[in-house]
Amino acid sequence: MNFPTFDINKVKTPCYVTEECYLKYNGEILKSVQDRTGCRILLAQKAFSMYSTYPLLKNYLAGTTASGAYEARLGYEHFGCYEGKETHVYSPAYKKSDIDELINYAEHFVFNSIRQFSLHKEKLSGKSCGIRVNPRFSTQGDHEIYDPCAKNSRLGQTVESFKADVEKYGLDGISGLHFHTLCEQNSDDLESTAMEVEKQFGEYLYDMKWINFGGGHHITRDDYDIERLVRVIEHFKCKYDLQVYLEPGEAVALNAGFLVSEVVDIIDGSKNGDMDIAIMDVSAACHMPDVLEMPYRPKLLDSRNSLAGEKGEKAYTYRLGTVTCLAGDIIGDYSFDEPLKVGDRLVFCDMAIYSMVKNNTFNGMALPTIYYNTEEGLKLIREFTYDDFKSRI
Repeated sequence: MNFPTFDINKVKTPCYVTEECYLKYNGEILKSVQDRTGCRILLAQKAFSMYSTYPLLKNYLAGTTASGAYEARLGYEHFGCYEGKETHVYSPAYKKSDIDELINYAEHFVFNSIRQFSLHKEKLSGKSCGIRVNPRFSTQGDHEIYDPCAKNSRLGQTVESFKADVEKYGLDGISGLHFHTLCEQNSDDLESTAMEVEKQFGEYLYDMKWINFGGGHHITRDDYDIERLVRVIEHFKCKYDLQVYLEPGEAVALNAGFLVSEVVDIIDGSKNGDMDIAIMDVSAACHMPDVLEMPYRPKLLDSRNSLAGEKGEKAYTYRLGTVTCLAGDIIGDYSFDEPLKVGDRLVFCDMAIYSMVKNNTFNGMALPTIYYNTEEGLKLIREFTYDDFKSRI
């Protein structure tokens, strides 16, 4: 994990702070993989869309990938569409109006089936089009909500469906295959999944120009096996003469951001349970929804930059709650060396990813202020107001 390099007392809470130095660290790793293998790594904007960082990130990445028109336009306009950067898009289904808009921004389109591609084929002259495949090879464990290979998945075409569509529609106009089955995983899971994709769809790869390994690759994590990743890329590149794409989101901004919060009140828990409750000015439901959806327990630093412990591990344990009316809006149970007090600042780690892109204004909660900490100092990027809340309704 990383620690803040800025003064946590000089920002308005709640706020997100993204650190330039950690983005650079991640970027250098991703660039080295590209330099070694010739693969192209794209920023998956569904995880991180802080476009004020794009002038930096485009030094390391080949472009962006999008799940819809707004993301595609953001990548096209801010990542360097005039500098040779690519804009890719995938959706489980496209309306005709979607295609009409997206053709202005994206040059790579991934469809959920050959049948669906056939519905829009005439409009996509000059575009590179591919099909998302589903090997039905799950490596997700218990996290079915993030498992594209779960039973009855809507994401990607199985080999049986793919073969049937090839017989009916052919492969004319299709130049690539895409699979995305991972979530925060190492390259051993990529390797086993890629082998299954090759087993099922390998006969078609000789006719393709590219293959996209999707996202979920934790390439910038300390224990990630980069050498294995390189071998997998080189295999597909050499055997099938394919351009290999990867589109991680988390790896780009992993451990590069923080959510700074403040203790608003302390509730004596002795008459209502077995621990005190600290009411924070941040919300799991509003500001870090993956805490509830995944679920997971983010690492937390106290005002002295000490890492908080598990429940009961240190002398003083608190349940961190929030100011919304949702009873289950609980961030987690943490312990500290010293008692918390009103006004203390706590810092949640690894909060650049899936935070700004997923937050909301439930209960009229204000969105956290956004800062960018660079070599030139702490920059205020955006401060939200009542009008931002009102305009969303």
